[in-house]
Formats: sequence, structure tokens, C-alpha cells
Amino acid sequence: MRASLDYAMGVLIILVGLFLIFRFKLDIKLNKSYPPDIFDSIYGVVAIIYGGWRIYRGYKKNYYK
Repeated sequence: MRASLDYAMGVLIILVGLFLIFRFKLDIKLNKSYPPDIFDSIYGVVAIIYGGWRIYRGYKKNYYK
């Protein structure tokens, strides 16, 4: 059960990271109110790395060792 939660959260976090990296290419209302800057890209990369780690942790299932 915990591994499936890690997989789901990892994918969700990676999708958020991709959105933050590529949101300057999207024509959405959020970009008009809050224009993207370098911190969005930095946080997007960090989110992708963390999401990958969550997926890896779910794959290894090494919780209590």
C-alpha cells in the first residue's frame, strides 16, 4: 500500500515540476497575474528530482531496514 502511495505521489510531484518548468509556454491566466521567473524553473527541477526519489523509494520498498 505504501509503495503505491509513493508511486502516485511521485508522478504527481513530477507533473507539478514539469508544469512549473514549462508554464511560460502556456497561455493561462496565472501567467498574466504572476509571470514566471527563474525560481519557478529551479523549484520545478527540485520537484522532479524529489518525485523521482519517491518513485525510486516505492520501487525499492526499503522502509524499515
